[in-house]
Amino acid sequence: MRRITWILAIVMGIAMVAAGCGTRNAEQIVNDLDHVVSKLDSYQGTGQMILQTGQQPQKYDVEVWYQNPHFYRISLTNEAKDVTQIVLRNDEGVFVLTPHLNKMFRFQSDWPENSGQVYLYQSLVQSIVTDTERQFATEKDAYVFDVAANYQNGLLARQKIWLNKKSLAPQKVEVSDEKNNIMVVVDFTQFEFGKKFEKDSFDMQRNMTSWNLQSLPTTATGGTSTNTKSTAPDAAKAGTTTTTDAAKSGAATSTDTKATDTKATDTKATETKATDTKATETKATDTKATDTKPTDSKAGTTSSAATGTKQPNGSQSTGTQPSGATQPTAGAAATHNEAIQQLLGIVEPEYTPQNVAKLDVKQVKVGEDQAILFRYHGKYNYTLTESQPKTVTVTSLPGDILDLGYTLGVVTGEKNGLRTLTWTYDGMEFRLATSDLPQTEMILIAQSVQGQLGK
Repeated sequence: MRRITWILAIVMGIAMVAAGCGTRNAEQIVNDLDHVVSKLDSYQGTGQMILQTGQQPQKYDVEVWYQNPHFYRISLTNEAKDVTQIVLRNDEGVFVLTPHLNKMFRFQSDWPENSGQVYLYQSLVQSIVTDTERQFATEKDAYVFDVAANYQNGLLARQKIWLNKKSLAPQKVEVSDEKNNIMVVVDFTQFEFGKKFEKDSFDMQRNMTSWNLQSLPTTATGGTSTNTKSTAPDAAKAGTTTTTDAAKSGAATSTDTKATDTKATDTKATETKATDTKATETKATDTKATDTKPTDSKAGTTSSAATGTKQPNGSQSTGTQPSGATQPTAGAAATHNEAIQQLLGIVEPEYTPQNVAKLDVKQVKVGEDQAILFRYHGKYNYTLTESQPKTVTVTSLPGDILDLGYTLGVVTGEKNGLRTLTWTYDGMEFRLATSDLPQTEMILIAQSVQGQLGK
């Protein structure tokens, strides 16, 4: 009997030791993750992202490619609108491509090293490794980490990350705000380390013209593609490329609001047209919003910067009137601007920061495109320009990508000076220019136009 008891004790001890050896703690997993990233050569992942930042949930198909040392391709496709946006990094710089609009931004940046992305493996691992107060749990097939969310969007506070126990590949990410409301969910349906890409997978021209082809990179193991879309039409027409300086287009300096003096700043766009493959012709186009100056109490007239003519009672004119023609009234000008807004599908942001008010709305031209310029003043001063561009837009200025949730924006300009946030959505291009808006406020303004287009 005593012998049997000893045998049972030994068996139980061995079982406990075996169980202990099979249990891994958070520190061990963190060390393994650090090792995986340091040896990372390439990966490819696909999944679905759901955003709760607007009035209605927005669903996106996400595809991520990475190749060492710094080649990235991120494709975001809005399911409802069938619109694809591509972020590309290669030896030429960082690109934000919107192929169906023939739209391209190029800028110099060390992205994504300076800003995390919820769908990038390196960003997820970094948030786990650097959070010393991380929370750890295990599920049947996954390790689960609850860590701080280190993203540009200051509204996001924490995130839960599910990792496959065998490969440490990401399975799911949930990002929540300070009130624990889940704002972003990414479900990875497939993730493969060591992916073999085609030679031109990260080439800008290929991604602009072949973005919708069934041409996922081939692998040595014969990996299958999850992209079932048909061939897209050519996005760019040879020999016609317009270069717009995003820091200048639609940008306006802070509005000086005094009791009697209100001035609109010049909105400029720089346009470069390529005439052939060897030579380019550069011309600058000044696009000026109509200035409003205090009324001359003696003459009862107001100067118009756009035409140099005198307008009665402070009304404005955006074109030269024939001799003897009736000058438009302020009400007529407002009605004309409203008609342009409806024609272009212009929307006014639902969100305005506290102690900020809309100053006025003007019709302007950005390059060859008609646009509407909103001016705001108060605690913060900024302008918002909206247009429907018809040409490819490129900028080679230093900049960075700003994740707006429903789309990606490009921020150019000086950190402590004039900055311009440019983004496209549903065929519209938006340019938010300011010298004093905090980044969190810029994001809130940009997000507030989501879901309004087409109303």
